[in-house]
Amino acid sequence: MKRSPDQEWQSKRDPRSTSSLWAKSFEAPPFTLKELRDAVPAECFKHNTFWSLGYVAWDLALAASLFYFATGIDGGWGSKVDTSNPFFNFALWNVYWIAQGVVCTGIWVLAHECGHGGFSAHRTLNHAVGWVLHSALLVPYFSWKITHGMHHKNCGHMDKDQVFVPITRSRVDGRIRSEGAIVPEHGEEEEHEGDIFESAPIVELAQLLGQQLLGWPAYIFANIASQPHSKWASHFHTSSPLFSPEQGNQVILSDIGVAITLGVLGYLGNQFGFTAVLKYYIVPYLWVNHWLVMITFLQHTDVRLPHYRGPEWSFLKGALCTIDRDFGILNFFFHRITDTHVAHHLFSTMPFYNAGVATEALKKKLGKFYLSDKSPIFWSLWNSSRSCKFVENEGNVVFYKR
Repeated sequence: MKRSPDQEWQSKRDPRSTSSLWAKSFEAPPFTLKELRDAVPAECFKHNTFWSLGYVAWDLALAASLFYFATGIDGGWGSKVDTSNPFFNFALWNVYWIAQGVVCTGIWVLAHECGHGGFSAHRTLNHAVGWVLHSALLVPYFSWKITHGMHHKNCGHMDKDQVFVPITRSRVDGRIRSEGAIVPEHGEEEEHEGDIFESAPIVELAQLLGQQLLGWPAYIFANIASQPHSKWASHFHTSSPLFSPEQGNQVILSDIGVAITLGVLGYLGNQFGFTAVLKYYIVPYLWVNHWLVMITFLQHTDVRLPHYRGPEWSFLKGALCTIDRDFGILNFFFHRITDTHVAHHLFSTMPFYNAGVATEALKKKLGKFYLSDKSPIFWSLWNSSRSCKFVENEGNVVFYKR
């Protein structure tokens, strides 16, 4: 049955899996950044250094407790529990690995807040705490702080953003159209085209697992999923195109912090064996990488989020190119970087422990421009990875397609 000319085509996909509706209804935010700031209670911007240090102490205490728990697994805590069964033993180690990964992700977030100045009003304290915590997690603190600041200043900008920058159609095998081909955007023909070229689920899963396992080291070592550069763009060398000559000393200090941690790990490996380092540090570290990539990916990858080029971009539009995700109880352990990220991008120096109150105030002012998602997070990860493949080569306002 043919539709009448004036009958609007409706996508058959889940609304959470297509940008069609969002692209067609796009409009610029009608308020200013000042109006949003005025909507947030003034006390949300006040720092409490003692309170921030308390969060550090809490997380370190949790990490130490979990480490102590793990030291007793193989010996059954002094033979009080029989852990000789390999399946039971492996299950107990997984409890430690997953829990320690969660707690250390929270520590990662606190160091991230130091880099923004949201931890304390004292710059030296911010950098001292941030450098120690991030170095312990093999993060080049100052180097990453610099590029992360660039991400915040240019969020949503196709040519300047630094995190999960969408690839364009021309870089996707099989999606380059023949010259002169005209396919109306966000319509039935384009959606059918996307369905035809959709990869097999097993291929998609392999790609997603690779992203979760290798995404973070690929980013800090080679700037993967960011802007292209003509030479090696790494967070670890002073001649990287990511940094200016004046920032070289910060890169070196970052490298020193990571080197100290690697030295300590090497010493411990020599004393207790590689297996001990693997079980106590490396596996939880890989879980931290997973959570970090997952959190960042889901904050900035969704069919509802536009990306901008040229004059269409502004700081306010870019700051709203993010989405709050509900990680359930993990919101607490991740210090709510997950479900208050919109507020964080609007006012990144705001103390993280006030972001919840700020978010509630901003919701009222932002209205439909506030984006959030309470879907199960692993479903959201799968859905976004399948639905958000590329954007068009041209256009000042673009949305993800598949």
